[in-house]
Order: sequence, then C-alpha cells, then structure tokens
Amino acid sequence: MKLIYQVEDKPKTPQLIVFALQQLLAIMTATLVVPVIINGNVAAAIEKGEITWAFTDQMSPAAALVGAGIGTLIYLFITRKKSPVFLGSSFAFLGSMASAFTGAYTMALGYFGLILGAVLAGLVYVVIALIVKASGTKWIEKLMPSVVIGPTVAIIGLSLAGNAVGDLSSGPEPKISLVCGLVTLAVTMIASVYGKKSGKLIPFIYGILAGYAFAAILTIIGKAADVKELVLLSTEPFKNLLDDGSVTLKTFVSVPDLTFLNVSGAFESMNATYFMTVFVAYVPVAFVVFAEHIADHKNISSIIERDLLKDPGLHRTLLGDGIGSMAGALFGGCPNTTYGESIGCVAITKNASVISIFAAAIGAIVIAFISPFIAFVNSIPSCVMGGVCMALYGFIAVSGLKMIQKVDLNKNKNLFVVSVILIAGVGGLSVSFGKVAITEVACALVLGILTNLLLKNGPEDGDEDNTQKKSQTKS
Repeated sequence: MKLIYQVEDKPKTPQLIVFALQQLLAIMTATLVVPVIINGNVAAAIEKGEITWAFTDQMSPAAALVGAGIGTLIYLFITRKKSPVFLGSSFAFLGSMASAFTGAYTMALGYFGLILGAVLAGLVYVVIALIVKASGTKWIEKLMPSVVIGPTVAIIGLSLAGNAVGDLSSGPEPKISLVCGLVTLAVTMIASVYGKKSGKLIPFIYGILAGYAFAAILTIIGKAADVKELVLLSTEPFKNLLDDGSVTLKTFVSVPDLTFLNVSGAFESMNATYFMTVFVAYVPVAFVVFAEHIADHKNISSIIERDLLKDPGLHRTLLGDGIGSMAGALFGGCPNTTYGESIGCVAITKNASVISIFAAAIGAIVIAFISPFIAFVNSIPSCVMGGVCMALYGFIAVSGLKMIQKVDLNKNKNLFVVSVILIAGVGGLSVSFGKVAITEVACALVLGILTNLLLKNGPEDGDEDNTQKKSQTKS
C-alpha cells in the first residue's frame, strides 16, 4: 500500500490537528461506551437484587478517555514511536470488569478492583514480553503463519459487522436511520475516492459531519411537524452544560472522575477470596487478548509494509500494551487494547504518521476535560457511526484477506485452515468457563492454530500421485 504519510513523517500543524481529530472520532465512541456498559450492568444487577449492598460508584466515560490517551502515550514511548496504533478501552474485559467492580463474590471494592484486575492482566503481557525477548518470535511465526493470521484478522472485522449494521438502523424509525447512515457512508466514500489530498486523508470527518447535519435537519423537521420518527438527535447530552441557563467555566471544563482518586478505604476490605476472584476474571482473558494483539500488529504491519514484530519487536509492543493497560485503568478503570478502528483509519486514509497518533492521544486527554465536546460526541446518532463503521470494519476484514493472497488455497491443508477460521468466526463460536469468556475471534484463532499444526506435516497435494507414477515407471 502506497502511504501518503509514512510512520516517521510529520504533517504540518493544521493538518496534524485534523488528522488527530479524525483518529479520535474513529475510536472515541467505542472507548466511551465500555464504562457506559459496565454502569448499565451494575444498574441491572441492583434492579435484579444481585447486589444487595449500597452501591453508588459509577464509571466515568471521560476518565476512560483519559486512560486511553495516557495508555497510548506509554505504548508509543515503549515502541520507540514506530507503531501507529491507538489503544482504547477493551471490550474483551467487560465481564472481568463487572466482576471486579461489583465484587460479585465478596463485597464492592469498586475502583480498586478495576485497578487490581488491570495490573494482573498487564503483568501477563509483561511476562510474555520477557519470554519473547529471550526466545525470539520464530516460534510465533511457525505457530501463526499467514494462513492462520490472515483469516483471523478478517474475522476481527467481520465479527464487528453486526455492530455496524445494528447501529446503522438504530433510531426511532429504522428505515430513516438507515438512510442517514447510508448518507454518512456515501460522503465518506466519495471524500476518500474523489476528494483531493485533504479529502482522502480525512474522509471520516466529512462523513460524520455530513451525517450529523442530515440528522439535525431531520430532527428540526420532526420536532416542527411533531413526527417522532424523524427525531434522530438527542439534546440530553447537552443539558448538563447549562448553569442557571448559561454556559459557565464550571460547566465548560470539568475534571473526570479518575479511578485512582476513588480507591481510599478499599484496601481494608481486601482478602484472598476477592484477589482470586479478580485473578480468575482477568488473567485468562489477557491470554485471549494477546492473540488479538498479534493479529492486530500483523495487520498494521501489512498496511505499512514494515514488520512490527521485528522492529520495534513483539516484546516492545506487548510491553507497551501491558503497561499502557495498567496506566489506562489507573486513570480510567479500563484495560486498553489495540483498536481495529484506528488501524482501519490508517488503512483508508493512508496516513501512518505516528505523530498523528501521538496528537490524538494528547487530544483525548485534553478533550476529556472539555464538557461540550464530550456532549457532542455522545450526541452523534448511532446510525451515523454505523455508516462510518461499515467502512472501518470492512477495511479490517479486507486487509486480513489480503494477507492470504500468496497462500496456495489449492492445497487442501491451507483450505481447511482458512475454512475453519472463517466459519468459526462468522458463525460466532465462543466458549465460556465461569466468568471467563473466550471470544469468537480467539476461538477461531485457536482452532486455526490447531488445524494448522495437525495438517502442516501432511503430504503436499499431488505428492501421492507422483509417488504412484514413480513406482509404476520403475516397475
């Protein structure tokens, strides 16, 4: 892929700000929604009577954004600014976080449980990084060659397809929401394909703004004509910005509810049972996310045509991800992970400049303190983000399929490996062991690895026929 900006390139400041904003918009919704889901799970547990004690803690989406920004900065520093990847809140740890946050088996330690879990998960990455540093990456290349990693990367994109399609029709009237989402997608595609250099670099901003404007027009018409089906925009996120009817400094700038500021008193309730609960909830999931870490870095490596597993090295990317997760949870409660949305953004815009990711990380931290921007992001209709994500997730899937272009699929053993991964992933095969859930991506990868190991030493297709011909010739 011919990149417009290489990893080490530094765009001019005005362009840099816009590029950073685009990265932020690509990753922000998913990063913000993780704590929202946890809060919803806690509220549901209280309503069902599963939590019988007084539980008032609420995770802060803005704090999660701070954690993502700080985690990304740490990742970039450890990887020597050679890997253009943004870290955001991990969905893989949703069940783990809910268990640690509410103390399902003991008592509610809240924020302390989130930090403890992230530290344990991060330590898994640190240990694996040390092993990789000592033994190299050849064993990983043998364990997960292109025939395994390629379709697995494709599954990462395809597994998110349902989310994109669901968001696309999310709203009072699915058909109207669909039109709005398709307008967003159309503008994004036109900007990327027909736009000038600036248009090709920031198609998502054009698409989101166009979709937002279209939704605003429909909302104005809907409220004027009292047609609820046309009301796609909600003013709810902006209500807290007003203080006695006017915007003040207090409502414009607010300090997020950072995780480490809310752990006082929790240590007194710490015990071995709770520690093991958190340990079992987080550590196995960390091994699952490790597999996705490799797939994501193989993917971005193919996009920028540089093997990040060799330079800066898998041990550095793992270390950056692990320590970044610890720091991210310290501030925002959420362990971090590499984001497919960020990688898709690099692929579509052909902008791999690490300084853009750096600026986006700084922007995430700053913006988390600016209430109006958080309110704006929260007000973007799901159908608009669905239109954008159709392109983002699609590019992830396609980039994975590109990895197997040079794989000979006329050979049955390669065909079986790819088939097993695609069907397991698309079919949504997942396995749960108590609080530990192995996602469809991880299941597909594990099955692919096992299939490859089972068949890799088998005879090449046609070998048996050649052997028979040779024996007939001798006779």
